[in-house]
Amino acid sequence: MGTPNKDTGEPLPCLSGERNLVLIGYRATGKTTVGLLLARKLGRDFVDLDAALEQEMGRAITDLVAEHGWPEFRRREKEIVARYGLPLGRVLATGGGVVLDPENVRILRENGVVVWLQAGPGLIRERLSRDRVQEDQRPSLTGSGTLDEVEEVLRTREPLYKAAAHIIIDTAGQSAEQVAEMVLAAVREISEN
Repeated sequence: MGTPNKDTGEPLPCLSGERNLVLIGYRATGKTTVGLLLARKLGRDFVDLDAALEQEMGRAITDLVAEHGWPEFRRREKEIVARYGLPLGRVLATGGGVVLDPENVRILRENGVVVWLQAGPGLIRERLSRDRVQEDQRPSLTGSGTLDEVEEVLRTREPLYKAAAHIIIDTAGQSAEQVAEMVLAAVREISEN
């Protein structure tokens, strides 16, 4: 079930027409698929920030990382977050590492309700291995290979996801439609309190 994240100690924002709905989480947690469903249900524009970056660069993130490294990707990601995170009333799907930059988190939290789509390492590996086309387009984060690095990277990022999130949704055993409905129910709960 979706739960408001009360660990941040801040008042929980409601999802007014002006605030963005922002999906964060590791690779293969459903951010893009669920984001598209939420945008349709809410009648909002949807932006996948990684796809927007690729379109702007005219090439795949894998190519950018191979040629210029992760620091250059993170620099460009920060520009995309500032560009798309400040206009309001959208549904945004972020890249898995967006939470590594505190400025990204600040922009996303100030202008939106941030939802962490959570999944355990085994489920993430299973989802990644089912989608080999996407797998080939995801550059390794540690040099270990995308399936082998899941636990290590999650261990580092989970506290950052938790700190950034207003709402936490466990996606295990749920369809994208069910996750979208859980997000909407959690947002309604926040709005009513």
